[in-house]
Amino acid sequence: MKRLEPNFLLAVSTLIALVLLITTAAVFGAPGGAIKYPVIAVICVVAFVIGNGMMAGRTGRVTPPMINLDTPATAAWAGGFPMLVILFAGVPLIWAGHDYGLLIIIASVMAGVTVESALKARRT
Repeated sequence: MKRLEPNFLLAVSTLIALVLLITTAAVFGAPGGAIKYPVIAVICVVAFVIGNGMMAGRTGRVTPPMINLDTPATAAWAGGFPMLVILFAGVPLIWAGHDYGLLIIIASVMAGVTVESALKARRT
């Protein structure tokens, strides 16, 4: 591998931001989140990648990876994914003591999109 693939870097940075969100939600959220939130995140990411791949194959939908080297603006727009998840990670710091399961699910789907994009870029 001569260089790092930008879609792979996007997926890694989004997953790291998701881990930050899970950590802040488990520490500052409702009790019992330390086990619940990582399980929700793993299930949602895996289910999205597998389910979206199956639906794309069934409907014949072909989409390119999120970051395309022919159009550099896609990198700037795709960079919003990890930034938004990092902003989500700040929510438990401001409003502590709540259940953040829905926030984890939303961020997990966003991470699933980036993981799927990295897998598509690897195939091409």
